[in-house]
Amino acid sequence: MAKIVFDRSARNDILRAFGKTVDQEGYIVETSAPNHRVLSFDGEEVLATDLGGIRKGSELYLKNNVASLMRYIKLKR
Repeated sequence: MAKIVFDRSARNDILRAFGKTVDQEGYIVETSAPNHRVLSFDGEEVLATDLGGIRKGSELYLKNNVASLMRYIKLKR
């Protein structure tokens, strides 16, 4: 599986490639539906500053914190 690693300076370019942008409150939203915030795999809205990764498939968004990443790992097992 290919992995792309990027730093914060490329975040907006990566989001744009997935058809996403950031709203005025800092949450990731659909470019085509700016009132539709992206949800993490556990159903939470994702702040752009909290973006930890995007998983292949249905665009599964991961937050950049230990609790979120651990829940994701447990779910994958």
